Amino acid sequence: MRFGHFDDDAREYVITTPHTPYPWINYLGNEQFFSLISHQAGGYTFYRDAKMRRLTRYRYNNIPADAGGRYFYVHDAGDVWTPSWLPVKADLDHFEARHGLGYSRITGERGGLSVETLYFVPLGENAEVQKVTLTNTSDAAKTVTLFSFAEFCLWNAQDDQTNYQRNLSIGEVEVEQDSPHGSAIYHKTEYRERRDHYAVYGVNTQATGFDTDRDTFVGAYNGLGEAAVPRAGVSSNSVASGWYPIGSHSVDVTLEPGESRTLTYVLGYIENPDDEKWADDAHQVINKAPAHALLGRFATTEQVDTAFDALQAYWTNLLSTYSVTSDDEKLDRMVNIWNQYQCMVTFNMSRSASFFETGIGRGMGFRDSNQDLLGFVHLIPERARERIIDIASTQFPDGSAYHQYQPLTKRGNNDIGSGFNDDPLWLIAGVAAYVKETGDFSILDEQVPFDNEPGSEVSLFEHLTRSFQFTVDNRGPHGLPLIGRADWNDCLNLNCFSTTPGESFQTTENQSGGAAESVFIAAQFVLYGAEYAELAARRGLDDVAGQARKYVDEVREAVLEHGWDGQWFLRAYDYYGNKVGTDEKPEGKIWIEPQGFATMAGIGVDGTSPESPAIKALDSVGEMLGTPHGLVLQYPAYTTYQIELGEVSTYPPGYKENGGIFCHNNPWVIIGETVVGRGDRAFDYYKRITPAYREEISDTHKLEPYVYAQMIAGKEASRAGEAKNSWLTGTAAWNFVAVSQYLLGVRPDYDGLVVDPQIGPDVPSFTVTRVARGATYEIHVTNSGARGARGSLTVDGTPVQGNHVPYAAAGSTVRVEVTV
Repeated sequence: MRFGHFDDDAREYVITTPHTPYPWINYLGNEQFFSLISHQAGGYTFYRDAKMRRLTRYRYNNIPADAGGRYFYVHDAGDVWTPSWLPVKADLDHFEARHGLGYSRITGERGGLSVETLYFVPLGENAEVQKVTLTNTSDAAKTVTLFSFAEFCLWNAQDDQTNYQRNLSIGEVEVEQDSPHGSAIYHKTEYRERRDHYAVYGVNTQATGFDTDRDTFVGAYNGLGEAAVPRAGVSSNSVASGWYPIGSHSVDVTLEPGESRTLTYVLGYIENPDDEKWADDAHQVINKAPAHALLGRFATTEQVDTAFDALQAYWTNLLSTYSVTSDDEKLDRMVNIWNQYQCMVTFNMSRSASFFETGIGRGMGFRDSNQDLLGFVHLIPERARERIIDIASTQFPDGSAYHQYQPLTKRGNNDIGSGFNDDPLWLIAGVAAYVKETGDFSILDEQVPFDNEPGSEVSLFEHLTRSFQFTVDNRGPHGLPLIGRADWNDCLNLNCFSTTPGESFQTTENQSGGAAESVFIAAQFVLYGAEYAELAARRGLDDVAGQARKYVDEVREAVLEHGWDGQWFLRAYDYYGNKVGTDEKPEGKIWIEPQGFATMAGIGVDGTSPESPAIKALDSVGEMLGTPHGLVLQYPAYTTYQIELGEVSTYPPGYKENGGIFCHNNPWVIIGETVVGRGDRAFDYYKRITPAYREEISDTHKLEPYVYAQMIAGKEASRAGEAKNSWLTGTAAWNFVAVSQYLLGVRPDYDGLVVDPQIGPDVPSFTVTRVARGATYEIHVTNSGARGARGSLTVDGTPVQGNHVPYAAAGSTVRVEVTV
């Protein structure tokens, strides 16, 4: 069953009941200030870093799961309710939550009063704006009191959840009932010492009252759903001193029948220079001038509406870079709206903050962020350029890298460390994608440090060289790359041998002396090693390019000789030199990663011959890994703990890395099928995991029907088809690459667009509009969908050989007709 519907014209998903199977969320903010918000107003806000600059508190593992957010309570003649349903859970006469691009609009109606709240982060602002419109839908005058609520986090989200002996004594606020633009509450915990930042929560009217102490607002032994102040109908004017600081304003509103009133609330982050922190010589009163300026920019409804219009125009412009028009509305809405939107969110967050990642234990991933670039670079190339420099700056001189870094400091995260041997090659992938999109070869000359150490700067191209050479220098006895701590699959820990409960497989010391090798990294090296060689050649380094291609060929041959199991590619060799992913074993016979990536890299591709390794491998994938919900990671799943394999075998069969469906690596097989000319199979696999095609089974899928999940429970799971971990990881990027560049077949190369659609017969015609390097390409495809058929191109009326369309001058329009 469904719990809402898509509104493609508005670019929104409309949720029509609060009772979705799980909280369905959205992300607000595209620059430095971000918010997570569910359809029931749960979630939190932060500035840049979800761990170090958390503004509002959120408790994971809470009951209910979505308890805690930015709420509004209505007191209407003794009737107390919340327009977001939670936390009061009073029955609503009408409920609707609209998740749009960078905003959410939640409307609740009860007893003749409608309350609509628009939440968004304006462009260029470090603040969340909440535009609340109250409308009297009854036939009599109404006087109600509206109470806002936000619970402040004490900045460091990890410390906030652990160091209670200190934190329950340090909370501080200031209250300004007569702010120049209404009333405001200032959260200034630790501002008296080392911090130069505070939070402000203001409303653009003179508030009737306020509360800043949570225990006073909620009441002893109460939850948020039975908060004492809203039930009493009057604020207590409490001032927090230690314990739990909050921000709450009460506003009395009188409405005639049919009348509306709009209020604007602003939750913002303010930094002051050290010499401008205070408004008094005694250093007791914070400098509120920047906060007053912020509140002044949203003091009127007109100002708010102007900012919201700018946000919508911003997204309209971004999404104009790539769009498709076809007869398949699900395909169009995913490509034109939701997949690209998710790519932006994932680029901003990496894997750091979702309803499945607390924002505390993970920073920006080296591997993750490079993959995120693949689906984002066409949107805002200059931000992709900055991200590449940030990522490369965390690399070590030997080419390896921190696995994660913190977005606030941009420095490597020592808690996770390094040793994931696929990481270095992803930097080549990210840089190559950027250069193909922009033609900006100058990035290769940027001086970039190692480990952010001043004085260690070398060219970015030298960083790529170190990445390439790291794999060359770390090969095992079969000529395949050593896996290190893990490769793309963090749970394949072939050197760990952990027997201690609770010990991290990713950080515990690896056992030395073994030679565990990865066929996946080998395929990755073949694909991205070729990109490195091409970049070297384009810098005039023909000798470097030639040597690089020699190494690539060596690894390609090693895969075919030592990485082939007869019907599919092996996954790895373990510490002892035993095969992983072989028909010789009863469990874990075939793994998805090397089948897809090897075919993407062209290993074993021999046209459409059924005897070619690539075709055999892909056929084995369909036969053994296929399910109605996507392709499982490996099969059969492990039923006992395999100490020599690590964490992968700790999951119950069918979940996560033990036979779950990873929407991240399914696109590698989708792309592989297009490489061998089987667009029909590729599109079938695409539809199995793509959210819009799964909307009708939302009660099974459970998570949002507008964005990809990381994992769907596999065929051996007790709850097959149920998704987990939505929104983040490279899932969004790889699916956008698969659909935009390979199924629809329009992808950037160094000197032009490659146009090579392979989508099968289900989409007989479509038009792609692609902006690249300032020119617009209108590409109309007439598609038979016949297996193995490749497109014939006419460019501006002239037939051309091959599938390459040279880049045109900026400002021009190129019309391409393709017949498949």
